Amino acid sequence: MSAIKERILGAVTIMNDEDASTVWDFIVNEFKEHSWDDVQEVTPDQWDLKMLDEIAADPECHEFVSSEDAMRELGLL
Repeated sequence: MSAIKERILGAVTIMNDEDASTVWDFIVNEFKEHSWDDVQEVTPDQWDLKMLDEIAADPECHEFVSSEDAMRELGLL
């Protein structure tokens, strides 16, 4: 993850809900023309592969949702 993304996550983590909602509204409005199809597909590195192995070994970590359900949950549909 890039340094700027880490800074954004850190900032959102310490925001109150009202400020986080304002940031989310900005993201939704500013990037509404983007979709999951815009996400670049990359080959997993060693860290990703380790994380995927841990997910596969954890029976409580097998609950997934479709892209459409995720977009709906995030208020993007």
